[in-house]
Amino acid sequence: MTDRQIECWLTDMDGVLVHEGQAIPGASEFIATLRDAGRPFLVLTNNSIFTARDLAARLSRSGIEVPEEAIWTSALATATFLADQVPNGSAYAIGEAGLTTALHAAGYTLTETDPDYVVLGETRTYSFEAITKAIRLIKGGARFIATNPDTTGPSTEGPLPATGAVAAMITAATGRSPYYVGKPNPMMFRSALNRIDAHSETTAMIGDRMDTDVVAGIEAGLETFLVLTGSTAPEEVDHHPFRPSHVVDSIADLIPRV
Repeated sequence: MTDRQIECWLTDMDGVLVHEGQAIPGASEFIATLRDAGRPFLVLTNNSIFTARDLAARLSRSGIEVPEEAIWTSALATATFLADQVPNGSAYAIGEAGLTTALHAAGYTLTETDPDYVVLGETRTYSFEAITKAIRLIKGGARFIATNPDTTGPSTEGPLPATGAVAAMITAATGRSPYYVGKPNPMMFRSALNRIDAHSETTAMIGDRMDTDVVAGIEAGLETFLVLTGSTAPEEVDHHPFRPSHVVDSIADLIPRV
């Protein structure tokens, strides 16, 4: 497979840097090596609940020091996309601080009255009232955007319904499918590249999922590294019609490449 000179790095968070709140061996050293070498990088996540500052603090508690400006969430990518599509627009948002803060920072007004967009993100407390309001606004002409297509999210008690599952409910009621900005849409990767002024030819993506990280990295033209510390088992790689550029045991194996 390809073996380019890598100048910039994108990496997934869960399954690559951390697992259930604990740092994966080598993750802290990899990030420290990037920072010491002055390599531009971003940590990508489809999680739209938390702000970049929140996530930086969570990573720090696990022993991984990532500046908040080096974290790129699906909420930030969504807000950037909307600001480009309709500058200073309006939105009815279902989500938490990660989403509403990003929309405000992008110049958006949050409203329940005739918004340009209904924006669906992730929350631990989806409200039937809020979903009903979203359905009525979309049927009234608002465009439908969702931060990511993940159908479930983790919790200590087991899986929880996530953005994709609630989007399916709204689609069933309206006949309107959302535009998903987060992974596996390569749009999220392209906005990340723009944020660090990187070029696809000299950027790599590290992920643990073939169906999001790897396929989106391929579609964005990046070198791709699949790590086996998360969702994908080695025997599952050949089940997909596409392949990562490289398969490695963990992010620790990539420290010498920085």
